[in-house]
Amino acid sequence: MPRPRELKITLKPLQLILCIALGLWLGAVAIALSLWLAGRLLPATVQPIGQVLAPPATAPASPETADSQKQMFEQYKQILRNQQVQQAEEQAQGSLRNLSNPKCQFWLQQNRTAPTEKSRALVLEFCN
Repeated sequence: MPRPRELKITLKPLQLILCIALGLWLGAVAIALSLWLAGRLLPATVQPIGQVLAPPATAPASPETADSQKQMFEQYKQILRNQQVQQAEEQAQGSLRNLSNPKCQFWLQQNRTAPTEKSRALVLEFCN
C-alpha cells in the first residue's frame, strides 16, 4: 500500500502578516462601500438616525393644550366613578342579603326606573 503523501505548508511570518492585513483592509473597504451604496439607494424620506432618536424640540405647552388635557382627565375620572357605581349596583342587586331588605329593594327599583344621583347614593347606602 502506498503511503499517503504529506502536505508541507511553509509560510513565512512576514507573508502571513501581510495577507491578514490585506484581508482586513479589503473587508473594511467592502463594508464602507456597502454603507455608502446603501445610503445612496435608500429613499430620501428616511430620516437620519440622529433625528429619529433625538426628542423633538417642542414649544412649551399652550394653555389650550393644558385645558384640553385637564378636561380629558376629568372625563376619565367621571367614567371611572360611573363604572364603580355601576359595579356596586350590580353587586347590590345580586346579593342575597339585599333581597330581604325592603329599603334596598325600594331604592334599587327607583334607581332602575329613574336613575338619579340621589337614588344611586341611597342604593349604595342601604344595599351595602
